[in-house]
Amino acid sequence: MREVFPGTRRYTQHAIFELAETIRARDIVTYEHCRRVAIYANRLARHMGWHRRAARDLALAGLIHDLGKTWVQNSVLHKPTALSQDEWLEMQRHPVIAARILMTYDVPDDLIEIVLHHHEAYDGRGYPDHLVGEAIPLGARLLTVADVFDALTSARSYKEPLPLQDVRERIERSSGVLFDPAVVSAFIEMLDTTPDFLLPSRAVPAPMEPIPGWDNHDTIE
Repeated sequence: MREVFPGTRRYTQHAIFELAETIRARDIVTYEHCRRVAIYANRLARHMGWHRRAARDLALAGLIHDLGKTWVQNSVLHKPTALSQDEWLEMQRHPVIAARILMTYDVPDDLIEIVLHHHEAYDGRGYPDHLVGEAIPLGARLLTVADVFDALTSARSYKEPLPLQDVRERIERSSGVLFDPAVVSAFIEMLDTTPDFLLPSRAVPAPMEPIPGWDNHDTIE
């Protein structure tokens, strides 16, 4: 076992896998969502020409992007009906909570920024900082598309998964509003040209899995 030193890529990977395990222990539905988002984000980044290492880093951010939800009450997180105003405000705190946790683990600032801003909207109506357009970190703009795609195609306590064609149309309609148009264009192209793109939702907890491409682990991708 090689020693892991703060500030190294190995340390970051180790810290994020440790935090992902806390998500898995707290709520398997949130963990499985994060796992799929990490894979979708990795694929999207590679499709857009990102270097393999940068795409892996984005996937790491995806794996813990909903870390802050481990601090949200179950009655809110899994509520089968619409959230009240107070409950919605509590839910909106989760990116900030996640960012604060990541700072205590000395995770690199660029990954923290991606997690913090993955609910910003391209037109400025997102949260927590109402960033507009290219002021939103590029990684966060990619992660937003991957996040919404998985949310729409997965079953939740309050809804059934939508058909893939309906999801495709919703994402296209949100180009320039919720999403960066260039990212939407790349995602739709990837969706249309990748057979069996949709990842299955697993009904039972599975062993903790690494992000694709790290060390000798390639089983996810």
